[in-house]
Amino acid sequence: MRRLTRWLAVGEWRAHPVRALTAIAAIAIGVALGFAIHLVNAAALNEFSSAIRSLSGQADIQVAGTESTFDEAIYPVLARLPEVAVASPVLEFEAPLPGGRESLRIIGLDVFRAGFITPDLIGAPGEDQPYDTLADDAIFLSPAAMQWLKLQPGAPLRLAAGGAAPPLRVAGSLQRARVGQRLAVMDVAAAQWQFQRLGRLSRVDLKLRDGVDRGAFERALEAQLGRDFPGRFRVRQPNDADQESRNTNLSRAYRVNLSVLALVALFTGAFLVFSSQALSVLRRRSEFALLRVLGLERKQLLRQVLLEGALLGSVGAALGIAGGYALAAAVLRLFGGDLGAGYFAGVQPAVQWAPAAALLYFALGLGVALLGGLAPAMDAARARPAVALKAGTDETALRPLARPWPGLVCLALAGAMAFAPPLFELPLFGYLSIALLLVGAIALMPRLSGMAFRTLAGGKRATAAGTAATRGPVVALALTRLANASGQAGIALGGVLASFSLMVAMAIMVASFRTSVDEWVLRILPADVYARSTTSGSLGGGLSPSEQDALRKMPGVARLEFMRVRSVSLAPDRPNIAILARDIAPDDPGSAMILVNEAAAAHGAGRAAWVSEAMADLYALRPGDTLRLPLGGQLRAFRVAGIWRDYARAAGAVIIRRADYIAITGDREAADVAIWLAKGASTAQVQEGIRALPFGATLETSVPSEIRNLTLRIFDRSFAVTYLLEGIAILIGLFGVAATFSAQTLARSREFGMLRHVGVTRRQILGILALEGSALTALGILAGFALGWLISLVLVHVINPQSFHWTMQMHYPWPLLATVAAALLLSATVTALLAGRQALSSGPVRAVREDW
Repeated sequence: MRRLTRWLAVGEWRAHPVRALTAIAAIAIGVALGFAIHLVNAAALNEFSSAIRSLSGQADIQVAGTESTFDEAIYPVLARLPEVAVASPVLEFEAPLPGGRESLRIIGLDVFRAGFITPDLIGAPGEDQPYDTLADDAIFLSPAAMQWLKLQPGAPLRLAAGGAAPPLRVAGSLQRARVGQRLAVMDVAAAQWQFQRLGRLSRVDLKLRDGVDRGAFERALEAQLGRDFPGRFRVRQPNDADQESRNTNLSRAYRVNLSVLALVALFTGAFLVFSSQALSVLRRRSEFALLRVLGLERKQLLRQVLLEGALLGSVGAALGIAGGYALAAAVLRLFGGDLGAGYFAGVQPAVQWAPAAALLYFALGLGVALLGGLAPAMDAARARPAVALKAGTDETALRPLARPWPGLVCLALAGAMAFAPPLFELPLFGYLSIALLLVGAIALMPRLSGMAFRTLAGGKRATAAGTAATRGPVVALALTRLANASGQAGIALGGVLASFSLMVAMAIMVASFRTSVDEWVLRILPADVYARSTTSGSLGGGLSPSEQDALRKMPGVARLEFMRVRSVSLAPDRPNIAILARDIAPDDPGSAMILVNEAAAAHGAGRAAWVSEAMADLYALRPGDTLRLPLGGQLRAFRVAGIWRDYARAAGAVIIRRADYIAITGDREAADVAIWLAKGASTAQVQEGIRALPFGATLETSVPSEIRNLTLRIFDRSFAVTYLLEGIAILIGLFGVAATFSAQTLARSREFGMLRHVGVTRRQILGILALEGSALTALGILAGFALGWLISLVLVHVINPQSFHWTMQMHYPWPLLATVAAALLLSATVTALLAGRQALSSGPVRAVREDW
């Protein structure tokens, strides 16, 4: 049996190497993409989490605020607790670099306390300056920050801070900072003074005495602070489940969607294995029947065909694992770990071998190959030898494929799952819906092709003679063959359908998102000029009230609107949300945002808040609900007046009136200003006037078109990997369609020999093949567009809202769809012609010799 198995498998692959190599390549590419994306994401997330943990050092408990900073008066309260051995105050913030486009993370520490908890964050001063760790102008940079800023010890460094740029001196490096980690450390009192945050802290790291139960102390301290300072503090262990969840939630939806997109190629590989094995079994039906007559048992034949598919899958999966590891290493080395989305900026991860993931993806590659070969194997084992020994029974073997009920059941289940809610905050049922749509549509293709081509051929029982009465012989033979060989047509159509429908769906989704973002940017930028303070960082700063008055008095300015942004924490296991304090017209809040849902009494009494779609989903908010926001050291109640569309902040955002914000916090500064021009004024004139102001150097101005172009560049960079995966899926689809048509054409050499005997010329046979390839591909393109449109509906209205919590409008990239459709049509036609020339290379007598 081993010798027979080897002889059958090797002989088949030697006879048709291109078909086997195409199936192997499809599986290898699918496994490689999935494994590479897993390795890149795992390495980036692990390095990101390790970088965050390195900032916590050996702290047992951390006390942080729900707002970005809190009063340092809580520090002595915590330090005096009997369970606390050491309490280390920390001020952490982002300080903008001159120009305001990028910022540097700065950590202020008490060096005497930090030595017991976070010793890796203590700078190494020069030998002649041992007290620089306490100096008010000294700052220590990590090696990555030094390389980024192109600075050396002793060089000056200026950072924007509330209208001033404090002169700092690079006193040394943070020698134990993680590779790629950009940060700076200075004395906490110096940081408070230099950056105008006297009396403010970001967190307090606590190291407990020996024997203290961390869990019990955490619960007790959380209860005490919640009672004495409601809504102001978060108590957590640095490496607890909430912190890990907070880190992974930043990018989980993005990572999952990339992984699913990578598996699209693997799904295409499964179909190519099915196509390869089905055509191979059809061509060897008489051989298998002869083996059955000679004593080969049914289960042995079943094992043989499955083994051939398993060998294809094993080789493809092994190549995919090796290629995926190499691809991940190259991506991390060249582009970093954020894959263009910016989630893991500032870390430099290295690829790590993951044996469990490698085994999983190898099993996926092997599994799809076995799944693709299961139906052909069962058909080969089920065939009766007496029937299979006769030529011309291929379509009889494919008759079970024409049963409509499996496809209809899959489509019905897909429709039901499309309306299912998310599971673990992921659209798992949406993904299953797409998979069932694909399987159901492919299962219905033999029935669809039979109905379509019988209609074109002129009746339910189409014959060449009947069709030739109204059409030429080439058209008659092509349509008759397609009408009466729906099983083989279904196999060929499946490749076109799978590749084209997935391409259509992805193209529509990306175009819809990009166009919706473009329209969103245009609608939220109604002003003529926008200015942003480059001195506004995570701790404040920006335009003072006097500077705001100076802007109002500028010539050419009709009116101004100011905005302040604050980051606050609403849940310990979720990323911070953004509070946008804006000047909002009392009677027209929709002029400041794109409202998608508004409360019936939108202009009622009390403080109003408008939450983004992501905020509404993540925190289960609806118009009319009460929302409590930590502002000014307390939880403040707001009434949800509406839900607005926001593509910029996936963690959630809320807009409140700036007047309410000032009344609560007393903070009258602003970071952003929108400027409407007076009649006759020009944008260039106003921008020049802003630069001429005494504080004009601290303002960065732009017009809506510049902001729009920058937004679209960021979008394209974020979707660069998506574009790449989409292109690879299209390429696999083209090769798959070419391989399928080539295999089917070569398998019909006896049919062509018989046609040559009855007087059909070589040119007419090539015309038949070209017409068949064009007709099948055209039908596949039409069905693929319909299926792709359905899948795009699931992507746009189910996958994206459940993954990223925003909605969008449908848009169709017709030029791209037409180009790919034309490429598929040309590929199938040319392949059929080239394979036909090869199939006709032998003489007609030799071609039909097996039938004599």
